[in-house]
Amino acid sequence: MRPGRLVLVAGTGTDVGKTWVSARLLTALRAAGATVAARKPAQSFDPADDPGGFDSALLGAASGEASERVCDPSRWYEIAMAPPMAADALGRGRFTAAQLVQELTWPAPAVDVGLVETAGGVRSPQTHDADVVDLTTLLAPDVVLLVADAGLGTLNTVRLSVDALTGRAPVVVVLNRYDRNDDLHRRNRRWLTEEDGLTVVTWPGAEEVLAALLHEK
Repeated sequence: MRPGRLVLVAGTGTDVGKTWVSARLLTALRAAGATVAARKPAQSFDPADDPGGFDSALLGAASGEASERVCDPSRWYEIAMAPPMAADALGRGRFTAAQLVQELTWPAPAVDVGLVETAGGVRSPQTHDADVVDLTTLLAPDVVLLVADAGLGTLNTVRLSVDALTGRAPVVVVLNRYDRNDDLHRRNRRWLTEEDGLTVVTWPGAEEVLAALLHEK
């Protein structure tokens, strides 16, 4: 049961704030009257982490779903590595993109917006045979939200990531931790929009705007 609009959240790297952006977006969508669901195909974490801080728990709190519904516990890997690497380290066997896609189930009736949050950066392995780019091809989302840090180095990482995703889905760049008083942040935004012609929103502050865009009928 495919959602009315399928959104894939990717990042230019690890710790750029994908989960934080996703959770705030889900909250804004619900506030706007949209029905939502969130999915994390696989997640890895430090075994000492508080389960309440797992990506699946944070996404579930925002979407109104159980953590186990957001990410099946069979895809929880208690070692901080890319999911297939973690599976290898834990001796849990190989898994494929086809398996992950088959495991992604959505509520019925179809929700207005379904959000899939990937792990790591655009070329980070998600399975033993696929990275985020491959998963994007298989899922065919209506839009990819590419979360990036607003500071130094973001032009390179955004350009590389967008190039890798070209032709697979429209991409909206989310400059996270954006400070409008920071000259570099402003210049990065201007370059990405004016020189590269990309669609860019800044975060926080664009939650309602992006929610309205994704909830368009």
